[in-house]
Amino acid sequence: MTAYTATVTVRLKRGVLDPEAETTKGALERLGFELEDLRSADRFEIDLEADSADGARDRAGEMAERLLANPTIHDYDVEVDER
Repeated sequence: MTAYTATVTVRLKRGVLDPEAETTKGALERLGFELEDLRSADRFEIDLEADSADGARDRAGEMAERLLANPTIHDYDVEVDER
């Protein structure tokens, strides 16, 4: 078994209301920053052991599907690095 860190980034799908991002976008614009869009995201770092990077990615993906993300309103990405 090898030690991995899986990073799962969960964000709302485009078109789903994101009040946190809208509030932050407005504040940035009031500070003089110009931007087209802003989206918020949650990031989870999971330390685990697996036989391979693909195995770690699959396990982290299952965690995202079952708990970390709601597939109806969220998209998520999984990145895996060996520790």
